[in-house]
Amino acid sequence: MFYVYFLKSKNHDFHYIGSTSNLNIRFMEHNNGKSQSTKHYAPFELISYIAVRTRHHANELERYFKTGSGTAIVKKRIFNDH
Repeated sequence: MFYVYFLKSKNHDFHYIGSTSNLNIRFMEHNNGKSQSTKHYAPFELISYIAVRTRHHANELERYFKTGSGTAIVKKRIFNDH
């Protein structure tokens, strides 16, 4: 399985969307400062994730959620109550 995941910084107003084949390891990498794009915003909480069968589908979803219309959906449906 491949995952598109949604993180929220516990200490900053920062959200992150990514994709991976190993959600547990990738989440630990974000929280341990091993990701260049998120290391200044750790620690994180995992808000939600979507599991799909292929890396290609996960990459497509991640790209979509980072577009204008995708961001609007994520803010309304994923990050709304956090």
